[in-house]
Amino acid sequence: MKTKLTVILFLLFHNTYGQLYFPPIASPVWDTVSPASQGWCLDSLQTTFDFLEQKNTKAFIVLKDGKIAIEKYFGSFTKDSVWYWASAGKTLTAFLVGQAQEQGYLKITDTTSKYLGSGWTSLNTAQEQAITVRHQLTMTTGLDDNFGNDNCTQPACLVYKTSAGNRWAYHNAPYTLLHEVIDNATGNFNTFFNTQFRNRTGAFGLWLPGTGADSFNRIYYSTPRNMARFGLLLLNKGVWNTDTLLRDTAYLRQMTTTSQSMNMSYGYLTWLNGKASYMMPGLQLVITGSLAPNAPADMYAGLGKNDQKLYVIPSYNMVIVRMGNDAGFPAAAVSAFDNELWGKLKNIFCTPVSVNNTVIAKENWQVYPNPAKDYVVITNTNKKPYTATLYDVTGRAIKQITKRDETYSLEISEIVSGIYYLHIQSNEAKTVIKILKQ
Repeated sequence: MKTKLTVILFLLFHNTYGQLYFPPIASPVWDTVSPASQGWCLDSLQTTFDFLEQKNTKAFIVLKDGKIAIEKYFGSFTKDSVWYWASAGKTLTAFLVGQAQEQGYLKITDTTSKYLGSGWTSLNTAQEQAITVRHQLTMTTGLDDNFGNDNCTQPACLVYKTSAGNRWAYHNAPYTLLHEVIDNATGNFNTFFNTQFRNRTGAFGLWLPGTGADSFNRIYYSTPRNMARFGLLLLNKGVWNTDTLLRDTAYLRQMTTTSQSMNMSYGYLTWLNGKASYMMPGLQLVITGSLAPNAPADMYAGLGKNDQKLYVIPSYNMVIVRMGNDAGFPAAAVSAFDNELWGKLKNIFCTPVSVNNTVIAKENWQVYPNPAKDYVVITNTNKKPYTATLYDVTGRAIKQITKRDETYSLEISEIVSGIYYLHIQSNEAKTVIKILKQ
């Protein structure tokens, strides 16, 4: 009997992950690592740079294990130039809320009125009291995002649409008011931000009011490297080097996982890839599929107007920053630019290696036991040379052997429990077998 398997393996790295490097605070020093040392495909670099330049990019950074692997600036923009984060700053605000909660200044389950006072909306008392800080974090306040200027934070602009928690809508005004929540809870937003985040990471920047229709907003400005510093902090789960800025791992987990039942691709002011569906800003439409199919499934992101991007990819130990002007895709915080950019990045990272429609030739190999605990036995009935490579679910190579033995026991006792893929290949056939390590 022949069975078909479809398995996509993203083989980004040929070396194991190292410990994270953290650049010094208040210093221009930042260690680098060469793309060549990572086994990346250098002939795709220039093509990607050309694409980025065509799409109005000003800055592009890739951190691998905390070190700068790629850093490219366009036009007159330099590493010291300052640019706005736009809505990518929402993710930073979510982190600050977590810090404020951990330090006892607020609880996200509290009604927002506790920190803004009664009458911060045009709702009746019961409707307003039902809105919590968590609803602000998850874009589920129930306030009408189509009523006039959705940036307006005045009570007259904040009108009832539905009960809190029943509708997801990308609404800037309730988000912006989180700054006032933090301000009132801690005594001073800027002092809290500077002492609890900026000074402890070296991610220096400035919150400024917007202009025109955006005048209600608070927008963060920094250099591209300082955006990368925040991504590195998230990658290391709230710890900067030896300084733990946020010990509440449950909050961090909730921030980067689905926060409500309507938009599977949204956490706490953070976009999530790899989910079964997503919703777009300004639309009440659930779209099947993940945000960026070309990107790693575990990627989460801060995404802002005119394609400001902060990608965090735990499985790759990587942070990516893109700053610039509108890349030319439909105007939204989430755009097709993410997927197209990742289509280019995969070429740099030499991915994917696809084994679609691979035929498992049972007459050639048998693998047992499965589930396995300490070892799996590979039986090679045709006695010809083969290579067996064990990958984890992120596509990272864990073990590799080249044998022609009729029977070989592959030791797996030292690896953690979970799902793995055993890729076996000879000159005549190949197969991928899913292994459950107990």
